[in-house]
Amino acid sequence: MTPSQYKNLISVIVLTYNEEKTITRTLNSILCQKCHVPFEIVLGDDCSTDNTRKICEEYAKRFPNIIRLMEKAPNKGIIDNYFDCLLACQGKYIADCAGDDFWVDPLKLEKEVTILENNPDVTLVHTDWMYYDEETKATTNPGINPFNSAITDGEKMLEAIITQTKRPIIHLCTAMYRADIMRKAYNDDPKMFRNKDFGCEDLQICFIMAYMGKIAYIPKITLYYSYGRETVSFSNNDKKQFIFVKKTTNLSSYICKTYNINSQTTYKYFQNRLFGLTMHAFRCKDKHLHRMVQDCSNDWQVQIPTKAKIANVIMSNMLTWNLFLYIRNIFVGIKHILRK
Repeated sequence: MTPSQYKNLISVIVLTYNEEKTITRTLNSILCQKCHVPFEIVLGDDCSTDNTRKICEEYAKRFPNIIRLMEKAPNKGIIDNYFDCLLACQGKYIADCAGDDFWVDPLKLEKEVTILENNPDVTLVHTDWMYYDEETKATTNPGINPFNSAITDGEKMLEAIITQTKRPIIHLCTAMYRADIMRKAYNDDPKMFRNKDFGCEDLQICFIMAYMGKIAYIPKITLYYSYGRETVSFSNNDKKQFIFVKKTTNLSSYICKTYNINSQTTYKYFQNRLFGLTMHAFRCKDKHLHRMVQDCSNDWQVQIPTKAKIANVIMSNMLTWNLFLYIRNIFVGIKHILRK
């Protein structure tokens, strides 16, 4: 699809997997949007094993002019699911919302598309958001956005996007971006978007949009970002977290090499990630993961930091490994008791 073939339309990507309890809330929060530009919902269910698919089919039947449910396919994973949906989008602009998150401002799309229409040099616009605890229904502020000007030169944000670890610089579920820029970047370097070794779909989109133009920000909360259940990025399983951190850092490393970004900040970021991986391997007592840390050091072209080297000495012998793990568990138990 060429830029001239895009419709004057907003395409909203919704990915879902086993979210029968929340997908209705997500879809309703999109359907209630009031916008002078029409929108479609491109709905990608990744072979759910609960009633999610059935709910999606019911919504597609109720709103046939708005919702397009992607064909049922074998389990794709988040990366292929997202970019298959993206390639199916017909609109000039793309937004997205995960199947367990939801929008809380009925004018979200209207505010964002107006900025993109009036500012051709802006490639992406995003907003503020809140954490939403599924169990308590409480909301939590994620912290201050370091780039809170109305419009920021994207070049100033590149390093921060690559090295983000806590609050994302741009939460893609709050954003709207230009489809033509995204598709060109995808065609120029499909590896950056489809490589399963990179583990996420949003960081590279945010980077490309910042690299290609200016980023607009609306200091209004439009999204409640759900947590309280295990997801790819929210997990108490150290092995799963090891794999997730390794893959997302592989992506940051690829971007740094491809776009020649190298600074003390990026070097420190990769060293901190190596230490984090070392501690994940330590906590789950996994020798294979421990060996993988050295592979990451070689791939990312950074030296293992001193604190990780100390941990390596402890982990070189199972007796000391077990001893320090036992001591660590005692301290963790004491901390939990003191918090009560």
